[in-house]
Amino acid sequence: MNTYDPLLALLVFLGICLLGFLFFRPNNGWFWLINKGSQSTDKIIVEDILKRLYHNENAGKYLNINDIVRTLKQSDKMVIDSIDNMATLGLVRISGDVVKLTKSGSDYALRIIRAHRLWERYLADKTGFNKTEWHQRAERKEHELSMDETNLLAHKLGNPQFDPHGDPIPTITGKMAELKGVPVSELKTHTIGRIIHIKDKPDIIYKQIMAENIHIGSIIRVVEKSPERIVFHSEGEAFKLAPIMAGNITVSILEKNISYEEDILRLNILKENEKAKIIGISKEIRGESRRRLLDLGFVKGANVSIDLLNPLGEPKAYLIKGTSIALRNDQASKILIKK
Repeated sequence: MNTYDPLLALLVFLGICLLGFLFFRPNNGWFWLINKGSQSTDKIIVEDILKRLYHNENAGKYLNINDIVRTLKQSDKMVIDSIDNMATLGLVRISGDVVKLTKSGSDYALRIIRAHRLWERYLADKTGFNKTEWHQRAERKEHELSMDETNLLAHKLGNPQFDPHGDPIPTITGKMAELKGVPVSELKTHTIGRIIHIKDKPDIIYKQIMAENIHIGSIIRVVEKSPERIVFHSEGEAFKLAPIMAGNITVSILEKNISYEEDILRLNILKENEKAKIIGISKEIRGESRRRLLDLGFVKGANVSIDLLNPLGEPKAYLIKGTSIALRNDQASKILIKK
């Protein structure tokens, strides 16, 4: 008995053709996407190794193969194969089990660091992403930006010298501005300084510092120092940090003849029935967020007071130039006042 069905055969043939098209379609087919994904993973591993080697060598430390394998979240085989490939390409040289950058490897690492820090600056200046998201987003984007795209981004941002954490951004030729400062953990009591850098690694310490609402650009005065804690005053608040946290904050020491103004406070400290004058907006708030506050009237010299309190704590409504404006405490903490 003949069971051949030409319609069924045609459907099967069309189905095979469709699968073949989906699998092998140029650029967007599954085969090409899988292949690109594999190449992308290899590229990310190589670039992450280069960055780690650069940062450690810059600090006077050389990594061995086991150090690199432990720090990357990839299979041991993939990492070791990548190191061998990097040696073949002349990006690193291997002495025993120690891996060192060559000049080509160092230049490549600087290009990745440049892309990372520029993208963090872009996120800070041009978007509304929270500062705790900048690093992770830049970690992904640094592998996607070409050299031309990175240079275009730098041009659009005005070729900034520092990222929002205060880290120097390499120029197109690999040069970086020198970061001159002292960790807060090394300051003597009564020292006055301006915060110029906050390390974003390790992540857990960075998040603790951010939770304390400590800002780059703020002027501080150390009032207490012990092996257990360091206390400094800044913008009307007292900050108590463990030395390991204070060591991740760098300040530029101010001259002794520069006075520390105890009466400059953050707007969120203002109490009901108190009046104040706007001194300025912290450098911590940038881009659209900064322009919005200025447009709302929070400009230097403007009078401000509390209009309405929220029984839940925030937001509070502030009276500025005859208009009631609601701000969260996080926003108000970046506006400086003098009562």
